[in-house]
Parts: sequence; structure tokens; C-alpha cells
Amino acid sequence: MIEVAVYFESPGKHNTGQVAELALKRAEELGINHIVVASNTGYTANFFVGKGPKLVVVTHHVGFREPGFDEMSPEARESLKQQGAEVLTTTHLFANVERAVTKQFGGLYPGGLISHTLRMFGQGTKVAVEIATMALDAGLIPYGEPVIAVGGTSRGADTALVLIPAHANAIFDTQILEIVCKPRRPKNPN
Repeated sequence: MIEVAVYFESPGKHNTGQVAELALKRAEELGINHIVVASNTGYTANFFVGKGPKLVVVTHHVGFREPGFDEMSPEARESLKQQGAEVLTTTHLFANVERAVTKQFGGLYPGGLISHTLRMFGQGTKVAVEIATMALDAGLIPYGEPVIAVGGTSRGADTALVLIPAHANAIFDTQILEIVCKPRRPKNPN
């Protein structure tokens, strides 16, 4: 059966509720057992927690916004865990030491090239691929099985993909099987 993707008029947080509905519905239709969601404060994760498949929440790494600062409060983290979600806070796949080299010396390196290429489909697509790989590398989702990965632009969610992630050391083996939803225009026009 061919499914038609949903395209939002603009990227952003205002799409989060509909993304959750679409992703959860598609997971049920396909029998997918894992959803990986980007959520730095718990806002997006709360649309998914306790509503179906096993939930893996991937946050920004500590120090993303400012040195030593964790964007997810201990209370939000504990609440998600109490409701059965796994919470992963670790170095970002595409923004690891390469970002430090780029900032210090200029240039663009493989992780940055992959990021910028995926962003042609939207920031949420880049985030979805990245967090699924991070969750796989952390052993929080099974190898070789389709998952739904949810990302967004800035805050909230605006993209959901069905994909089979590969480990970071084999990133080009990742298979994006379906676009459940994404913004029609990946960037807001200036």
C-alpha cells in the first residue's frame, strides 16, 4: 500500500501535535516497536510518552547552549523515565569534535557535509537521521529494524520518518523508507 506523506506549510513547533498523531498512527499500521524523538526539554516527548511503541528521547548534549548546562530539567527527565521512556543525552553524531575544528580553523568536514545535505530536506530530517543513529549506537533500539524518528526545526517537531538506521561507522547504510510528514518548505522564506 502506498501512503501519502503529509506536508506542512511551514516548519516549527506548531506542528508537534499533528506530527505525534501521524507518527503514532503509522507506527501502529506498520507494527513498529520503537519511536525515537528529539526533545531537549521534554515538551515534544510528552506528546509520545505512554502512547504506544517504546520511546527513546534524545536530548541536546550537556553544554550545547552554554558550558555545563543541561536543557532538560531533572524533573522532566525523571518524569519521562517514570513513564517508561529511555532518555539519551550524549555527543551529537554530526556535531562532535568536527564542529570545534571548523570553528577554530574553518572549513567543512564529513559530518558537516552530511548535515548540510540532509538539511536540504529540512532540519527535522537531519535531526531524525542523527538521533536514530545515536539511539542505535547507544543500544537503545534494535539493529536492522525499522523505527520512526521524529525531529524538528528549533523547538517542537515537524518531521517524522520511517527508517532503518545504521551505526555511525556505517552511516551511509541508513535507509529512509518513508516520509510520514515534513515541512513543504524546509526553511522559512526570508
